[in-house]
Amino acid sequence: MSSQVSANLVPSQAVNMSKENRHLADYIPNFWGEIFLSPPSEMDMYARTQQEYQELKQQVRRMLVKHMNKPSQKVHIVDAVQRLGVAYHFGNEIEDALQIIYQTDDDDDLCTTAVRFRLLREHGFDVHCDTFNKFKGENGKFKESLTSDMKGMLELYEAAHCQLHGENVLEEALSFTTFHLKLAETTDDYPLSTQIAIALNRPLRKSLPRLVARSYISI
Repeated sequence: MSSQVSANLVPSQAVNMSKENRHLADYIPNFWGEIFLSPPSEMDMYARTQQEYQELKQQVRRMLVKHMNKPSQKVHIVDAVQRLGVAYHFGNEIEDALQIIYQTDDDDDLCTTAVRFRLLREHGFDVHCDTFNKFKGENGKFKESLTSDMKGMLELYEAAHCQLHGENVLEEALSFTTFHLKLAETTDDYPLSTQIAIALNRPLRKSLPRLVARSYISI
């Protein structure tokens, strides 16, 4: 008798469960989704973040258009903006800055000269590699004293990858810097040692913008 009762209960329970399942299956999500579930504090935080984002963009824009006694000093700002992968926000400002830099030829150190040359080449300006002859000695070779400026050597190495066919001075610069950078890779301190290692493995000319930004942000 008890087995019959339990057997009769099973179908009724199954019917009830199936009805509940059918009821839930017919549920139609609210048109508004979860938009009103976000607390106001999160919306305010998003607004503040956007405001800070716009303020930082304006700050960088002012740095790019700011007048400097030596226009070539601005090349390091342009270089940093490009390496961070945000240059697309400041296309006009960068082009205007490079146009001014191109029209002036300051007597700069090795680092600034190399960055200036590389940026102008990358943006299609007609710059001659003879600008590096001033860093050569009487024997026609690059001065050994340049090795005391590893940052400048690193930038000369990057600039040498922008060489065109027949530019022997850049070919010599590439050989000269590669040899000395390999020696300094394990002796220089962070972050320069990391920059040297990355450049020897994958120079800017052969890298992807996002990879450059990822490594440059940490540095």
